[in-house]
Amino acid sequence: MGSTKPAPVQIGRALILCVDDNQLGLLLLNEVLVRSGFAVLMASTAEESLEMLRDAPVSLVIADHMLRGSSGTELAAQLKAIKPTVPVVLHSGINPDTVRHVDAFIHKGEPVEAFLSLVSDLVKRFSS
Repeated sequence: MGSTKPAPVQIGRALILCVDDNQLGLLLLNEVLVRSGFAVLMASTAEESLEMLRDAPVSLVIADHMLRGSSGTELAAQLKAIKPTVPVVLHSGINPDTVRHVDAFIHKGEPVEAFLSLVSDLVKRFSS
């Protein structure tokens, strides 16, 4: 799956970069976030996400931990090297051994409300 360009970002609408090599998971994240009022960029590889972060006014990154060829924590370190103030959330079905370079971890099994609460809190905290 290639990158997906978002609709034009409206003033005050946070842009979330979602990274997952599972297309269904990526589409689900997109649906949940868009319905909650966020604009979304989707990347299926670490390389795509790094390019998107360089080029777009991203407010938050949500990355799966088990990416093909990389881990979420490795990607988080690379993302932070580009834009240290953009928060990174590790979103995974497994608990990683370490969560270095990330601002938060949320298990994929958590209720949608808890997920959205975390996303909203991080966007507000880091955008002020």
